Amino acid sequence: MVKTSGTDYSDYQDIDEFIEILNRLDTNPTPEARHLFNQDKEIIITRAPGRLDVMGGIADYSGSLVLQMPIREAVLVAIQKADDHRIQIISLNAEENHRSPYFEMSLHDFEDQGKPISYSTSRNFFAKNPKTSWAAYIAGAFLVLSVEKSVSFETGAKILIRSNVPEGKGVSSSAALEVSAMQAIVALFNIRIEARELALLCQKVENLIVGAPCGVMDQMTAVFGEENRLMALLCQPAELQESVAIPDEISLWGLDSGIRHSVSGADYSSVRIGAFMGYRIIAQLSGLKAEQKSEIVSVKDPLWNGYLANIPPSFFEQNYASNLPERIAGRKFLDEYGGTTDHVTRIDPEHQYTIRVPTRHPIHENFRVKTFSQLLASPITNEKLSLLGELMFQSHASYSACGLGSEGTDLLVRLVRKYGPKNGLFGAKITGGGSGGTVAVIGRQDAQKTIDRIIEEYEKKTGYQPYLFQKSSDGALKFGYLSLKAL
Repeated sequence: MVKTSGTDYSDYQDIDEFIEILNRLDTNPTPEARHLFNQDKEIIITRAPGRLDVMGGIADYSGSLVLQMPIREAVLVAIQKADDHRIQIISLNAEENHRSPYFEMSLHDFEDQGKPISYSTSRNFFAKNPKTSWAAYIAGAFLVLSVEKSVSFETGAKILIRSNVPEGKGVSSSAALEVSAMQAIVALFNIRIEARELALLCQKVENLIVGAPCGVMDQMTAVFGEENRLMALLCQPAELQESVAIPDEISLWGLDSGIRHSVSGADYSSVRIGAFMGYRIIAQLSGLKAEQKSEIVSVKDPLWNGYLANIPPSFFEQNYASNLPERIAGRKFLDEYGGTTDHVTRIDPEHQYTIRVPTRHPIHENFRVKTFSQLLASPITNEKLSLLGELMFQSHASYSACGLGSEGTDLLVRLVRKYGPKNGLFGAKITGGGSGGTVAVIGRQDAQKTIDRIIEEYEKKTGYQPYLFQKSSDGALKFGYLSLKAL
């Protein structure tokens, strides 16, 4: 049995449920879970939420402003020091997703002749067994801390994971997992890291060990999110702005399409590569000096500070749009331009990449997000709501132009248009990496019945009942960590 000590966490229902699970581990169906923790030693609990991408989405990797709402659903991690060098991880959700719930490795597996192994080697290590590849999000934090912060771990750890963030729905279950795990490890081993750096280190876990080319907005939201406020982040690379209050008159919902989203999918990667290709071509059109550094190109850019999103939409349309190719083969691009400034993705010489549309998206999206943020200031009128909604509809159309739409998300957006302002709804857009996942919806606070009607109609048309995201919660920074000790 355990009891809590320290701060009052009574407002978090999921924490109470998690502690109850810890108290009943001896009855868990997974054999390794029954004896995971030593009840006489301290257990640390951390919590990080998923996020609803209200505006900004895939423009984050191009330096856009983004607006993100931390959702109520969160990942919870319990961790305890081991008596040896093993890392043992149990996921209470793994079997729901047809994976093995137990993973074990030695910290020595992250070493080669006394030095940390490379990120590419670790990526191959976790990819060997698809049933336990999920452990890269958690155990990868140990390697990142060793490489980036020169942390030497004298012991391993025992870790229990419970995620309430639905997977594959575009609400960043992966970042919530990474942040909660990293926060737990840092707290347990007394490692001093500022919150912003913690988010950036979590991004390295996902980019370099998991191998997913995500931007940083998800990890930053999981760390810095505040209940009933939108986290405003200028992704250059991760500059927090003053958060934006969600006005009392407005509600934001997330409706899951039932179509699985994946940030590691080919569509998302191709669009990202296309945007970086576009920036590289614009740099050459502008006469900016570029230097080849292995597979990466470095551009000295005093005009746009290295970020595509800093180009004003009107300037882009007038000076660059018509000069960008609609499409280009990877090999032809490499022959002419050498590469891009992106350190995360690699160009496939045999692939045909769309350039103009993925380049246009972050430039216009950054302008839409800035306008959206300004419109949220009081007073909130129906005219303002109509403008906010139109910005979301425009963002959705731009995703579709990039090839990141899906039948399910398009249907949800059409249903929001159908019911419209007369029923309290004003706008909707696909979120995150697109190609499925969740649609964000904006409306008046009293429009819940309309949302329920959309869920009912969507289920009749598709046979799938959308999961509804409708409340927010604080991020990992505000939660901190909870210490559990023996009675």
